[in-house]
Amino acid sequence: LRDMVAGEVPIRTLFENPTIAKLSEALGSLLQETAGASIEPVSREGHLPLSFAQQRLWFLDRLMPDSALYNIPSAMRLHGYLDIEAWNKSLQVLIQRHESLRTTFSHVEGQAVQIIHPYQEQSLRVIDLRELPADECEAETQRLAGIEAATPFNLSEGPLFRTTLIRISDQEAVFLFNMHHIIFDGWSIGIFIKEMRALYEAFVHGKEPVLADLTLQYADYAVWQRKWMEEDVLTQQLAYWKEKLIDAEPLLALPTDRPRPAVQSHMGAMYTITLPAELLAKLNMLSREEGSTLFMTLLAAFQTLLYRYSGQEDILVGSPVAGRNWEETESLIGFFINTLVLRTEMSGEPTFRDLLARVKETALEAYAHQDLP
Repeated sequence: LRDMVAGEVPIRTLFENPTIAKLSEALGSLLQETAGASIEPVSREGHLPLSFAQQRLWFLDRLMPDSALYNIPSAMRLHGYLDIEAWNKSLQVLIQRHESLRTTFSHVEGQAVQIIHPYQEQSLRVIDLRELPADECEAETQRLAGIEAATPFNLSEGPLFRTTLIRISDQEAVFLFNMHHIIFDGWSIGIFIKEMRALYEAFVHGKEPVLADLTLQYADYAVWQRKWMEEDVLTQQLAYWKEKLIDAEPLLALPTDRPRPAVQSHMGAMYTITLPAELLAKLNMLSREEGSTLFMTLLAAFQTLLYRYSGQEDILVGSPVAGRNWEETESLIGFFINTLVLRTEMSGEPTFRDLLARVKETALEAYAHQDLP
């Protein structure tokens, strides 16, 4: 739609015109005052700036050096015979293909810059545990994964990703890959796994891999974002968030089983639940009836829960957003995400449907102003 009308189409337009007929009418009357500037390749000569997202993490790394807080450790369990040479070759192609995997960060005259290094082979580390008994092997794999996850990265020296292949048996292996968040995000994990699989399958069968050419790299996006946000976009988005977050509660007073420490430790855990299929179907139905997404419906339920526990009527929830609003960025490994503050006023004893309408409006507004770091 952006390409067709040569400008921005607010996501609200899709919600308010949920059929092709209505959407066609809306687009026909949508007068674009400014066309969205497209992302173009830039010269690699001179200093390359960080994106706003990267600058956040650069600042935090300077504030808390030698921290593993922004590591993204992942693991794949591989079943069947593994051709280690083909797996390593696939990894090398990815390092060549995505500049983010060859980037480190420095500063020049007080300004942070990203440095893209020429490709050099980064050999796959292989650990062979096949001689160990099965239970010891699994325990050792978990131990090694834990050590890897907790080992910090040095942003200025790099590399900012590490890989380890643990051989458990002739028919099973675990592939650990760990990246610093400044070059990687959750979406990037999907790209990494998808391309590793495509490359490996090609090399194993003696074929040339076929991956679509990348017309842009992350640094091109970072330069574009800086220029784009210099214009009216920054003024408009900053004004929206200043108004939206005025007089916000600094803390959510939840009843907890221990006092809040003076210094945040970042020690936490994840609790996972599975909703029954019948409940999920009902939630989906309610979402459709109210013209909302399932995310909006679950967010309204979550904010209700926080309201019940805290008694506070002003509930703010931080939610990550992918930040890949341009088609050219969808296939890049890099750090695009932003965090949106979704603030809902719970006063007036609204029904759940009324509350969902508030949450939907809040979310749509936030999506329309999601570019401000």
